[in-house]
Amino acid sequence: MADEHLSPLDLAFWNLDSPGHPMHLGAVAVFDRDPERPVDADGLAALLTARAEAVPRMRQRVKDVWYGVGGAAWAADEHFDARHHVHAVRRTDAWAAVAELMARPMDRHRPPWEVYVIEGAPDAPFRILVKLHHALADGLRAVEFGAALLDQGARMPAPSAQASAPAAPRKGAEAAVPAQVRAPGLHLPALPLPDPRQVVASLPDRVREAGRALGIGSAVLRASLDPGGPAALGAAWTPGGAERRFATASLDVDDLHRVRKTSGGTVNDVVMAVVAGALRRWMEARGDDPAGPGPRALIPVARRRRRGVRGGRGNRISGYLLRLPVGEPDPLARLRDVRAGMDRNKDAGPDTGPGAVALLADSVPPLAHRFAAPLLAASARLLFDVLVTNVPMLDVPLTLDGCRMTELYPIAPLARGQSLAVACSTYRRRVHIGLLADAESLPDADTLAAALHGALAELLDACG
Repeated sequence: MADEHLSPLDLAFWNLDSPGHPMHLGAVAVFDRDPERPVDADGLAALLTARAEAVPRMRQRVKDVWYGVGGAAWAADEHFDARHHVHAVRRTDAWAAVAELMARPMDRHRPPWEVYVIEGAPDAPFRILVKLHHALADGLRAVEFGAALLDQGARMPAPSAQASAPAAPRKGAEAAVPAQVRAPGLHLPALPLPDPRQVVASLPDRVREAGRALGIGSAVLRASLDPGGPAALGAAWTPGGAERRFATASLDVDDLHRVRKTSGGTVNDVVMAVVAGALRRWMEARGDDPAGPGPRALIPVARRRRRGVRGGRGNRISGYLLRLPVGEPDPLARLRDVRAGMDRNKDAGPDTGPGAVALLADSVPPLAHRFAAPLLAASARLLFDVLVTNVPMLDVPLTLDGCRMTELYPIAPLARGQSLAVACSTYRRRVHIGLLADAESLPDADTLAAALHGALAELLDACG
């Protein structure tokens, strides 16, 4: 079986990774304790280890390939041992532990994922942190991986798992690797000669793709030269080192729908307006002036995967770029500004504009990704100031070892030059928001998280 090449965007994510700014995303699940028995962090880690071993993709690592110079592929880790990836952590301050763990890079020679069972105070809920490299999963795929580790997923094995060899007693790490994925050597895919008629027929598509790439590149250049960009949040918005802060907020979905029904637009528009309002309140609390051009938010947009694309199971995302109206004092006017900006983005579509910069990865040869990655990483802050993403979630009750999951906070990666990443996910009638921040520029991330509640209350009051 030939190894599966990374898609161009996955390859870009892999090469953008650095020790100070690891490109992994995450999620923190909060579970109620079973009053009948104490939490056994080591036992939960063992349970998660066994379940992770049954997920085929979690047994694979990224390796360089000969064909497609500069490219990479998913390949079986011949020394895979899930116990290297699952750990029990005992910390009273669970969110501080999450911040520290999210700042740690993962071993690039192993499958790029980690799971932590975080046990806090004896009477507090326990938490599970799942880290996945962005090359391994986008938001949708991350949900699939997470569900496979929980009780609901354990009863519904993935179809591809049926091809695995039966489990055998462990005699070291090698015993856990199915026989059919332990074949030695490098797998080189067959290289059939293309049909000339197909080449000619594809020329119009290639021309359109080149034109689209040129248009996106021009839009990115114009956005990067925007004088009202990265300095919009003041000098305190300059990122520092690799230390992180993590904070959370939980909003009632019914409150968001109430605002939407009164003012129009979508729930996502309301969430973006809440983020803008929270940034305004946070800046005012710090003594900063929120007037002037607002920060630019990059909003990822999922795209349908095309057939025939090498590495087609990988990330297929684009994005919108939206300037958040933090300088507007009227909450309803902020919402109208957000709606207008998002409507313009949607009318243009996800394949145009500077927010579609991720699509340029398809136009770059694999080797160029390696050389261009440092330049792209250093220039991210010229394009946007904050990442705001909405991760879809299964809205069904989930449990782990019988304990009920009550909250789920997604975590987006913090790119080089960025100070804040905001990730949202809806579960059980609550919108859970995870804020990952640079510790030097946003040491008070918890203040910003609290401001999200204040911004929503301000909108509700304005709606009457």
